[in-house]
Formats: sequence, C-alpha cells, structure tokens
Amino acid sequence: MEMTHRWLQRCIDRFDSTEPKYGYHQTFAPIVQGSVYPDLRKQSAEVIASHEREMNAIGGLSVGEPHEEMYAMTEQVCDILPADKPRYLMGVGTPENILECIALGVDMFDCVMPTRNARNGMLFTTQGIINIRNKKWENDYSPVDETLGGYVSTTYSKAYLRHLVHNNEMLGSQIASVHNLTFYLWLVKESRRRIQDGTFVAWKSGMINQCMQRL
Repeated sequence: MEMTHRWLQRCIDRFDSTEPKYGYHQTFAPIVQGSVYPDLRKQSAEVIASHEREMNAIGGLSVGEPHEEMYAMTEQVCDILPADKPRYLMGVGTPENILECIALGVDMFDCVMPTRNARNGMLFTTQGIINIRNKKWENDYSPVDETLGGYVSTTYSKAYLRHLVHNNEMLGSQIASVHNLTFYLWLVKESRRRIQDGTFVAWKSGMINQCMQRL
C-alpha cells in the first residue's frame, strides 16, 4: 500500500507538469487500496483524500472476497472520501452490487460483466436473469425485455436470439451485449431518478430481489 502511495505521488507530479493531451481537459483519479483490512483502507483513503483530486477511485475489491467484505470496505472508504467529488468503484459488478454500493455512496462503476456474460448467453432484464441458451426460450417470440426500452431489447425475440446464440452467430453476442449494456444504463439512470425523488431505498430492495431471480 505504501509503495502504491509513492507511485501515486510520482504520477501526480508528472500529470500536473504535463500539458493535457489532444487539447482536452483530463482528470487523474487516485485509487484507494488496502484489500479487506480496515486499518489499511482507512490509511489509504485518508492519503487519497489528502491529494484533493477531482475524483477518487476505490480499487482492490470485487476480486473474489465475500460481498459482505466488499460492502464493508466500500462503506468505510466512502465515509472518508469527500462526498462532493465522484467516487469510482473499480470492477463492480452485478446489478445487486451496483445498487448496494450506490446506497453506500459510490457514483461510478466499470465492469466486464454485462458484455462477458452476454457472450455466454446470460441476459439481465427488468424481470430477472435469463439464460437464453435454455430450451424454454426456443419458441418464445416475445421481446427480450419489452419494458426496458432500447432497440435491441424490444425488437428481437427471445427465440430469435436463442437461435443466433446456439448457432454461434456473432449477431447473437452483439444483440445480447447491447441489451445488457442497455439494462445497466437503465439501472443507474433509474437509481439516480429514485434518489432524487426520495424512493431509492425502498425501490432498491425490491429491484434486487426482482433482477437477481432466475427466469
């Protein structure tokens, strides 16, 4: 952790002494480390916050530890990092992870899950999780997710997508990937709306139960 902090200072010095690339403003986001050790997480978060950058990142989680430990470390770090600057949790995660960490104070996420799982036939929908490879979808000509919105989610049927996936057609992976990304974007936009109207906490609990059930 201390080595990471030394690297961080060198990076900041270089970043601040270098002209922005391509004529655009750029942002440097320090990363909080410390694994699942509360004392190290506290030290690291305090160091990162002290640099007063435009945004801050939280790393070293979602790498196999139990979700309860990830949430505990995220909550601890978010209590230290300034609330008026975006907090970016790296490599997270499932819809459940995202909703729980939004509740803890995280603003930004990135994850391979929507596209990686799509290529394996797993679709996230507003009704639950679909394994499009299953035979039960063979003759289901309803849209992938008619309530979600978005072109691919409302235009293509489950039966057609299953046909593409079973025949290893690249279009199947493309449709599934765009659909899952549409779902993730909907999830965070809806979270924002619910936070603004004061209904996020109650909505989150119901949405976790709904989105994570297997159809």
